[in-house]
Amino acid sequence: MLHDCDAEIIPIEPDAGNAAAGIASTIVMVCEAVSIPYRLFKYANRGTSANDNSMRYLCVLTIAGSDSCGGAGVQADIKTMSALGVYAASAITSVTVQNTLGVKAIQAIEPAIVAGQIKAVMDDVKPVAIKIGMVNDCATIHAIADSLSSYSPSTLVVDPVMASTSGSMLMQRDALEVFCSELLPMATLLTPNIPEAEVLSKTEIHTVDDMDVAAKRILAMGCKAVLIKGGHLEGNKKIDKLYLNDGTVHTFVHATINTRNTHGTGCTLSSAIASFMARGLDLPDAIAHAKEYLSQALEAGKDVEIGEGHGPVCHLFNPEKTIIL
Repeated sequence: MLHDCDAEIIPIEPDAGNAAAGIASTIVMVCEAVSIPYRLFKYANRGTSANDNSMRYLCVLTIAGSDSCGGAGVQADIKTMSALGVYAASAITSVTVQNTLGVKAIQAIEPAIVAGQIKAVMDDVKPVAIKIGMVNDCATIHAIADSLSSYSPSTLVVDPVMASTSGSMLMQRDALEVFCSELLPMATLLTPNIPEAEVLSKTEIHTVDDMDVAAKRILAMGCKAVLIKGGHLEGNKKIDKLYLNDGTVHTFVHATINTRNTHGTGCTLSSAIASFMARGLDLPDAIAHAKEYLSQALEAGKDVEIGEGHGPVCHLFNPEKTIIL
């Protein structure tokens, strides 16, 4: 369960900037250490200069497609990031015509415009973490990889979106090789579900042991870590496994929530992970917090009826106030 940890504004005088900033940082660390995500942490850090009186949002950039029914894609990303207290910026890669029943059409955005959006945000807003979702074609993947190579982002969560919840293909088949050679090696974390992990690893996955084999093959392609989501496996518990390139493995287990409202769960999880990493959590803890958030969002929206197909999760079941540093 997410709890509140409100902190008052701490005015910091120029000659005491370092000490007060240390106190502020300690408050944040205490909140995280006891698994209490802070709802609003705001302090005026005037640093060592009387002219330095700035405050800032904690920004995360999503690079993804638009979902017209609002349950997945960049809409789900922005809702998730906002619910978790971070400021969401976006670069739209494509516009989809879709609803809860499926995807009717996809219109790619001109690659130069995709690259321009990324550059505009990176040069000005300077996000501390990036999430990549739907990338439909080779040209778009080239544009994203080329753009991000100029910035060397320290936190890059890549969700290899290949098909929608309804089964519609979202990545062109000839784009897979380019994705694997250009974007995958840049990833701090790759978050495939079982079908996506099977495609990437060229391995059939029927058991948790099969996940281990697939993860080894995916890591060999160059990403720093891979989280294989076991939601497609049978059973009353969902098992996700995080594999790091140093051989460390973490297992996350959650009870299955019976609902048809699962549209956008992959987008939501990857955005939540990026948000918690932006807030300073290490990768395993960020995943644990993100999975708890997703479970609560699924539970909150499990009985809601919207559309005739797979509805969305309830992203804003308990939104946090925007974090201001």
